[in-house]
Amino acid sequence: MTNITGMHHVAIQAKDYKATIKFYESLGLSLFHSWTLPEFNIEYGALLLIPGTSSFVEIFDKGANIPTQGRRGVNGESPVAGALLHFAFTVKNATAAYHGAIAAGATSCVPPSVLVLGEPPMTVYNSLVYGLDGEVIEFIETLPG
Repeated sequence: MTNITGMHHVAIQAKDYKATIKFYESLGLSLFHSWTLPEFNIEYGALLLIPGTSSFVEIFDKGANIPTQGRRGVNGESPVAGALLHFAFTVKNATAAYHGAIAAGATSCVPPSVLVLGEPPMTVYNSLVYGLDGEVIEFIETLPG
């Protein structure tokens, strides 16, 4: 018996809280709720709603003391790799999502491409970008056949 009913959120610690919120809003997410929580040194926390879902991207300011996987990066260091590889948004058009994210300040990771996965074959169109804070974001569009 499973108790899991869905994915609630993915959390990001932002280098620039306001810029990160603006970036995700430009991808179509909307500000759902914001807060402060001094006991965790959170000056700014926010949930941004993924359209058509009950799932969120959670954004924290750079000084927030929140649980994290692996070692935190130090100033000027690239993100430290851990078990979380990327997160993916289901999209209507992976190419449009890729170019929209680049226009909003993301950098290219993997340009749009078609992948045929597994047996029976599942065809997907995907693209990946690096978000403003180094997070890897995949845009995935399921194709017929």
